[in-house]
Amino acid sequence: MTRVLMIDENRALTDSVGLQCLAEGIATRMADDFCDGVRQLLETPASLIVVSASLVRLPPRELAQLFDTLTPGVPVVVRVDGAASMDEEVRFEVEGFRVVRKPFDVQELLMKGETPPARRVALSPAAAAAALEALCR
Repeated sequence: MTRVLMIDENRALTDSVGLQCLAEGIATRMADDFCDGVRQLLETPASLIVVSASLVRLPPRELAQLFDTLTPGVPVVVRVDGAASMDEEVRFEVEGFRVVRKPFDVQELLMKGETPPARRVALSPAAAAAALEALCR
């Protein structure tokens, strides 16, 4: 693993995780919103993507389709708040995402990123472009 992209509005958390990743020799890019994160992802490839569930406005299946189109094979970890229901966590896991709850340990994050389950859906490039356009309005 060489580069982590964190798409999260919690600046204190992203700064803390970024510093811990740097200590492990892993570069970290950060985005405060989903659209900026996708732009960064298109500019610079990542080997692990961490996205806050609170920033996602797509159902888990469509999110999986979008990431499979944009970054096939790159593991995506969804961060949920500690108070989130198990139903929310399971919805993401069913679609092939790894899930971490806040607070989490960076070692746990890196471990989840190394053994991603295969996401099982595909989206056409045109549908991915339409989804991105709808998200970034």
